[in-house]
Amino acid sequence: MAALQLIVGLGNPGAEYLRTRHNAGFWFVDALASGQGERFGFDGKLHGETCRVRIGGQQVWLLKPATFMNKSGIAVVSALRYYKIEPEQCLVAHDDLDLPAGTVRMKFDGGHGGQNGLRDIMAHLGHGKFHRLRVGIGHPGHRDQVTPWVLGRPSAQDEDAILGGIARALDVLPLAVDGQFDKAMQQLHTTEDGKTR
Repeated sequence: MAALQLIVGLGNPGAEYLRTRHNAGFWFVDALASGQGERFGFDGKLHGETCRVRIGGQQVWLLKPATFMNKSGIAVVSALRYYKIEPEQCLVAHDDLDLPAGTVRMKFDGGHGGQNGLRDIMAHLGHGKFHRLRVGIGHPGHRDQVTPWVLGRPSAQDEDAILGGIARALDVLPLAVDGQFDKAMQQLHTTEDGKTR
């Protein structure tokens, strides 16, 4: 697998969405940038905020689309074209209703699972052949409650769990950036006692 050159965090722009579950992808790239003392700057031609970080000796672009979640594809495709990066060299971090809060999974390709940001990226690309970092936010229990759930703030306990999951993902990121996805997934998906997380 090719090494990663672009990491995209999905979320909604604006202060009112900052700490919402739907912005877990933003939380991930924000943690990555702040851990290296980098700041995002707006880039109009890419329809988003970008910065560069160094991960395991590699320079990697970070992108936060400035469009709303369901229009994420335009920013992602603009960045891929501008930086001349292939989709399989891209990792998209996003919130995932199907995983408990704090559970984080990596995968390559597949469907969008109802996630509107992924749905739009796949519509623009015409396929789903990119890496995903699925950040679990839990499920409210009924589909009618999904919208207020994703656009709401997690409980303190769930927020701690989500941030813990993001920290574990950051630990394995150098392996993923280096193209060692199987190794990164194995580490991320197993606990210290060897069981699957």
